[in-house]
Amino acid sequence: MVTATLSPADLRQRAWDVAARVVDPEIPVLTIADLGVLREVNVTDGGIEVAITPTYSGCPAMNMIALEIELALEREGLGRPKIRTVLSPAWTTDWMSEDGRRKLREYGIAPPLASSSRRALFGVQEVACPQCGSIDTELISEFGSTSCKALWRCRACREPFDYFKCH
Repeated sequence: MVTATLSPADLRQRAWDVAARVVDPEIPVLTIADLGVLREVNVTDGGIEVAITPTYSGCPAMNMIALEIELALEREGLGRPKIRTVLSPAWTTDWMSEDGRRKLREYGIAPPLASSSRRALFGVQEVACPQCGSIDTELISEFGSTSCKALWRCRACREPFDYFKCH
């Protein structure tokens, strides 16, 4: 087993790196690190403990994510980890990495607006179309392909697109 040959700090970093490569099953271009779902990795006397925070309570992808973390760490010879779901503080789109936002846009999903956006200040939401970049867009439905996305349409290129909702 690899864990016996690594210092606790190196083991923690290796476990973090392995867990960070796990992808979101609903948006496979994003890792759980990109999303900010991976909160912490600790090494204890009992082994490795990984803390994850769902994008929203009841997210159906969390069970799959936990299983994928377990499998990834076991494949790397790091033993079977304990996966802990942390609900507080609640996940926020501010935890999403800039790289994750870029990946969403390239995948055709409008990334969430920053918490300092016009919506936060004036209640106005300007969502840029991930296809053409226009902000001449409109909300079609608060419910998109998954619960964490809304369905929008671009008035300029007429294409519908998902928008990752702000939390």
